[in-house]
Amino acid sequence: MSGKADPRPAGEGTTSRTRLERGRGALGPALELVHTGRAPTRAVLTAELGVTRATAGAVAAELEALGLIRVDARPGAAAGSQGRPSHRLELAEDGPVALAAQVHADGFRAALVGLGGRIVATTPGCETVDADPAKVLASVVEAGAELLRATGRRCVGAGLAVPSAVAAPEGLALNPLHLAWPVGAPVREIFAERVRAAGVTGPAFAANDVNLAALAEHRHGAGRGARDLLCVATGHRGVGGALVLDGRLHTGSSGLALEVGHLTVNPEGRPCHCGSRGCLDVEADPLALLTTAGRAPGPEGSLLQQANELIREEHADPVVRTAVEALVDRLGLGLAGLVNILNPDRIILGGLHRTLLDTDPDRLRAVVADRSLWGRSGQVPILACSLDHNSLVGAAELAWQPVLDDPLRALSEV
Repeated sequence: MSGKADPRPAGEGTTSRTRLERGRGALGPALELVHTGRAPTRAVLTAELGVTRATAGAVAAELEALGLIRVDARPGAAAGSQGRPSHRLELAEDGPVALAAQVHADGFRAALVGLGGRIVATTPGCETVDADPAKVLASVVEAGAELLRATGRRCVGAGLAVPSAVAAPEGLALNPLHLAWPVGAPVREIFAERVRAAGVTGPAFAANDVNLAALAEHRHGAGRGARDLLCVATGHRGVGGALVLDGRLHTGSSGLALEVGHLTVNPEGRPCHCGSRGCLDVEADPLALLTTAGRAPGPEGSLLQQANELIREEHADPVVRTAVEALVDRLGLGLAGLVNILNPDRIILGGLHRTLLDTDPDRLRAVVADRSLWGRSGQVPILACSLDHNSLVGAAELAWQPVLDDPLRALSEV
């Protein structure tokens, strides 16, 4: 045993250990604050966590040591400011990534996504989707694994977005109507097996694509700051919806909430895959616009791309304009019903619906206000989704969540 005296004052060792333990308990909440842009400085982090400046400093230092954030100890002071500026907190540009994958009716894509929802690398979109989910998921995972090999990034896990309700906790795709996949395909299990086979580390998750788009937009995009956020979007086929309540994605008792595509908006309308008629799913998606405008889908590009281009390039054509108005009215009717039931404080629209909003915002907002009780008493803001590839970013959020919950434990397991 050394005969040297401890140079620290009595009690300082205990204080340091206490601060360290308290700080470790705050690592997850602190990382989420930086991840979502709500704590750009150490001073804001201190206030948001409700801890001392010393504890906030210890937390920031440990997150930096984990390679997740960077602490700028010498930020430039803002013009006219007084006193020493607070340390800035930035996400590490060369930090770990999540592997994100998305499959839709017209193809699939893989990406690497860092903290903050930043897409680090992405593959070109593939336009062929096999009827066997195992083959498709093997291809998209291998594409993502190749990105990991090329970039040399550490991977925390993988997330998959699919155009189907995904039952929890089993991870079954219950209605992959536009993919020709078997009903009840165990997509999460298949995805996890392909992830492990490719040598990708970390847990694997799967969820509905619009749910994931809403999660990404709430954390990093047009939904940021909303308490009760409703997201409605067209994929490449069909219509989906999602709800974020009190900052958490609402998925219902088994992951199947907000199947808004099967709201009836035209009782005499087109037959729907669900067996009903005139559902939002077949009355307000890209194929519906092309059909209403009398245009046959072409072989080049996805249906979503063709529908968007038709609006942007030929809206002056009376037939196209009439078709756009018809879809706006059907979408507005569906949104009004949802507003009456859910009373959200913000609505965001993605896919073709984003283009419809940009093209005729006054008409859409007027339909929602006229047809909804809450719309008449106080108009609900309707905004366009703002993130590129928001379903991919949302898929990455699934993989990042264990790290946000407990950074030390999650990173020790990958």
